[in-house]
Amino acid sequence: MSLKKIVFVIVGCICLALGTVGVVLPILPTVPFYLATAFCFAKSSQRLHNWFIGTGLYKKHLQSYVEHRGMLMKTKVSIITTVTLLMGFGFFMMARKGIWIPCIILAAVWVCHIVYFIFKVKTIKE
Repeated sequence: MSLKKIVFVIVGCICLALGTVGVVLPILPTVPFYLATAFCFAKSSQRLHNWFIGTGLYKKHLQSYVEHRGMLMKTKVSIITTVTLLMGFGFFMMARKGIWIPCIILAAVWVCHIVYFIFKVKTIKE
């Protein structure tokens, strides 16, 4: 295996880990990391690429985006709900302690998530 392919495998694994953490931690974006994973795995090994696009995480979060440049309404609502609940919990916990600067940053990140998913990601029909 060439050095170039090894680097793509390593970067792909790192992106896969970060994207998977991003599923439950909304501060990390899932979709860009999974797109990078698909790219790196495709460049490194056809077998790795086939494995990744066969996973449930890919199919749930990325397949509709890759195929149709959009997401199902159900997927968008799921992502927005998860982001809102987790960020809301973090906001609430910091606000209780009077930590306002991170609250403002978290609120700005939340607004960016909402704007992106509502206005930038096309909604596709099932």
